[in-house]
Amino acid sequence: MAISVGSRRVSSKQQKVINKFLVNKVIPPVFGLFIFLVLWQLLCLIPGFQLPGPIETFSETWDPFIIQPFFDNGGSDKGLGWQILTSLGRVALGFSLAAVVGVVLGIFIGVNKFLYNAVDPIFQVLRTIPPLAWLPISLAAFQQANPSAIFVIFITSIWPILINTTVGVQNIPQDYVNVARVLRLRKDKYFLKIVFPATVPYIFTGLRIGIGLSWLAIVAAEMLVGGVGIGSFIWDAYNTTTETNLSEIIIALVYVGLVGLMLDRMVAFIADKVVKTEHK
Repeated sequence: MAISVGSRRVSSKQQKVINKFLVNKVIPPVFGLFIFLVLWQLLCLIPGFQLPGPIETFSETWDPFIIQPFFDNGGSDKGLGWQILTSLGRVALGFSLAAVVGVVLGIFIGVNKFLYNAVDPIFQVLRTIPPLAWLPISLAAFQQANPSAIFVIFITSIWPILINTTVGVQNIPQDYVNVARVLRLRKDKYFLKIVFPATVPYIFTGLRIGIGLSWLAIVAAEMLVGGVGIGSFIWDAYNTTTETNLSEIIIALVYVGLVGLMLDRMVAFIADKVVKTEHK
């Protein structure tokens, strides 16, 4: 009987958690999405409105772009799944390079005041340059579309990582520094035991901003460099614009937005776990 009562209590608690999750996390976004789709469909009823509505977009792209995202007819005629994976491959390489270089440089610049004063004005100028402005330079330097796109991702995403890491090092509590001096920590241990753990929250803030900028940059860069990739797919569909192609562009934008959301949530999830571990 006690077990039964205990079971009921656990079940009741679980039900409360589920209900709270539904009320706070599921129902509001579903309601918001429903209102958005209704407003979009109503706009399409206006005479002269050129964009397809959600129902039309869904019906025109269902086969093959929704149910067959990985079809491959050769060349650049591939499903949105392959287009997204190709773009993600470029983002992974460019962003990883930016993360490594940004964190290492940020730490060294943060601990050296003279070096910071020397390079900060240069970085502040370079970080304001729009991503696509780098594309002609990268094409001239690399002479190939793929490394040029990767460079654009790298140069776009490195600044928030570099700057946030530098700020994190500069904001290490003085008590931490004093403890390191008292314990006479070697430089390597000082970096591993003091600098890096104290800077982790700042680093992941930069990484989260950087991954978003990477995804924005690759879509824009691929529109110009061509080949396979979600940006190239959108641009090719626009250049052969028909009513059906507009639906393809819209569904591709939906894919882009969902992937961007997943990338942001992934970095946020890793940041939450790492920061908690470092602060234990």
